[in-house]
Amino acid sequence: MLAACNQAARTGRRDHAMLALAVQSGLRVSELTSLTCADIRLQVGPHVHCTGKGRKERDTPLLPATARILKAWLAERQGQPADPLFPGPSGQRLSRDAVERRVKLCYVRAASGCPSLAAKHVTVHTLRHTAAMRLLLAGVDITVIALWLGHESISSTQAYLHADMQQKQEAIEKTAPPGSKQARYKPPDPLLEFLENL
Repeated sequence: MLAACNQAARTGRRDHAMLALAVQSGLRVSELTSLTCADIRLQVGPHVHCTGKGRKERDTPLLPATARILKAWLAERQGQPADPLFPGPSGQRLSRDAVERRVKLCYVRAASGCPSLAAKHVTVHTLRHTAAMRLLLAGVDITVIALWLGHESISSTQAYLHADMQQKQEAIEKTAPPGSKQARYKPPDPLLEFLENL
C-alpha cells in the first residue's frame, strides 16, 4: 500500500508519510488526525508523541526509515509547530472519514497489482493490527505491545494478536518430543486435485 501512494503529488507524499507512520506506530485514527508538526520528534531517539484515549499521553519510537519519511514530509509541509501534521486541502486537520478514504484509495491501487490483497478488508484500524502483529512476530512481549498501542490492559491487546501459520508451526515444533522430527503435512497431488474439483 505504501508503494501505491502517488508520490508525484503532494497528497500522495502526505498519504505515504501518514501510512508509514500508522503501520509502524499502531496509532489510532483519532491519534493520527490530532498530530501536530511538533509531535514528531526527530532528535536523538526519534519518536512520535500523541494523546490517546482518556487523554493519556505516550511516546512511540520511530524506525530510522519512518523517521526519514517524516523528516522529508515535515520539510515539505513547512508547518508551524501547532499545525496539523497531515492537513487537508485547506490546511485543516483531516477527518476520520478522510483518512479512511485515503487508505481505501491506496488499498484499491495496491490490490490491482497484488491479487492476495484484493481479498482482504483494509482500514486504518487494520494498520494498527499490522503494527501489533509485527511486534509480536519480532518476539516483543505482549505487555510491551499493550503499552505501545496505548491499551489500559493486556486483555485489550489480545484481540489484536492473531497467531499466523508460521507461529503455530513453530509452537508445534517446540512441543515435539526430544529427538523426533516434525514435518508439515503436505497433501498428495490426487487429494489436492479432488478438493479443487469440488
